[in-house]
Amino acid sequence: MYALRSPHEAYRRVEFDARVEGANPRQLVLVCYDQLTTALGRALHGARAGDNRLKSEALTRALAAIAALQMGVDPSAPIASALTQFLGAARRVLLDCVLDFDPEVVERLQKDFSEIRSSLERAEFTSRSE
Repeated sequence: MYALRSPHEAYRRVEFDARVEGANPRQLVLVCYDQLTTALGRALHGARAGDNRLKSEALTRALAAIAALQMGVDPSAPIASALTQFLGAARRVLLDCVLDFDPEVVERLQKDFSEIRSSLERAEFTSRSE
């Protein structure tokens, strides 16, 4: 199954599968944020290197991570509405970047999602230590 991919991609996939398999729901959310921020970084790298295939694959992966996060929003959570709006706006921005790539916008999104991920990780750590 992994033979058709590069060795790096095969290793990344095995690592990803292992993280997902052993994760609880909160950890799965962190995995999605990791995938999203990494994909945004790869899109930026692809754009800088003039590698449209890498940029396109990375944007597709980022959109998939956003879709996973959208599906995981608990509608009864107090921030569900705001999070749904934020994720929807991020998805629209990335779709716009498919046609007209704007590195500043992608960098901003990556920073925003990195900050959210860090906050969630701190909250996860705090809840475990209590």
